Amino acid sequence: MHYFDRAYEGNPPWEIARPQREFVQLEADGEIRGRVLDVGCGTGENALYYAAHGHDTWGIDFAPTAVRRAREKAVARGSSARFEVASALELTHRRESFDTVTDCGMFHTFLDPHRPVYSASVASVLRPKGRFFVLCFSEREPTDWGGPRRVTQTEIRETFCREFSVRWIREARFETNLPGVSGLAWLAALERTAPGTPRAPARSRRSAGESTRARPRAPASRRTEGSASSPPRALPSS
Repeated sequence: MHYFDRAYEGNPPWEIARPQREFVQLEADGEIRGRVLDVGCGTGENALYYAAHGHDTWGIDFAPTAVRRAREKAVARGSSARFEVASALELTHRRESFDTVTDCGMFHTFLDPHRPVYSASVASVLRPKGRFFVLCFSEREPTDWGGPRRVTQTEIRETFCREFSVRWIREARFETNLPGVSGLAWLAALERTAPGTPRAPARSRRSAGESTRARPRAPASRRTEGSASSPPRALPSS
């Protein structure tokens, strides 16, 4: 059994029994548009929130226990949100398309080789000018408590530069159920560029205020979605 599936047998640190405030604010600001895909949905709180606000919503996660719990919540709440066991790295063959994709704490779990695969995978299901929001721990978050990798603005820009333009990146908070964890994060707003659109190279110099501190690696027990022990699963057809 994969680390993440085992984690969902209990209450993992990222499960807070409600949607993350950063995504609630995005919805209030009109940033979440149209048909929505929530990648790495966990037990579904963000996806259920989007569906409750009128969005045709899918949630995917490669942890079967998480998806089971999300489906149970959807039934209990009478939600139209749909949940499937699938990998965010394997979306490129799908015919579904979305107006918005949200990532709440999944990008920072990927190893370097999986990052460009992830970018291309998400881009394949986003309509041109579709929106992609990524919430991840920043390099400002202390590392003494462990947790996933910390990410810099430069890493975000370099990872997604082929398929996306960066609308903005701002300081944010990633909420957890761990006492004393500040959750310092980046929230990135990306826009899908039309296929074939020439892209300027990502900025190689660090953004203002970025730390040069080495980024931590996740402990060995906290394997990433792209690990060999968990073969990718495809998103089923609607």
